[in-house]
Formats: sequence, structure tokens, C-alpha cells
Amino acid sequence: MQEVKDFFHAGFGWICRACDRELRNVEQNLGGRSRIFTEGEAESRIPDMSTRALAKWVDPARRFLVCPRCGITEDTEIH
Repeated sequence: MQEVKDFFHAGFGWICRACDRELRNVEQNLGGRSRIFTEGEAESRIPDMSTRALAKWVDPARRFLVCPRCGITEDTEIH
């Protein structure tokens, strides 16, 4: 698997390293909640995905990743 600086591949998609670290710290301070309470319709009609740091591809060629939470973008092409 290709290595990039700001993202890591979690088997199901690319995750922003900075946001993942921040969200884990917040979760630990809150005592953690079951995934059922943070995703889907358990608490509200608006789903709140448990992986908010999941990156998206910016372009159809899948060269640039962007984190929707913090906005960091990275070129994944090997230099």
C-alpha cells in the first residue's frame, strides 16, 4: 500500500491522521460511546458517521485526497 504523509489507509478508505488523532483524544476524554450512539438513527434522524475523518478523492483520477473535516489536501502521486 502506498504511503502518504497526512493520510493512512484503514482497509475501507483513507483517514486523515491529524483528525483521527484529535477525535480519538476527544473520545477518550468523554469516556467513549458505543458506535450505535454515534452512527445511524439511534439518536437523531441525521446520521453522524463515526469516521468523520474519512478522506474523499478530489479528482476523478484519484490523485488528490481531501479531509472534509479539516480541509487538508495531499497529492498521492509518487514523486
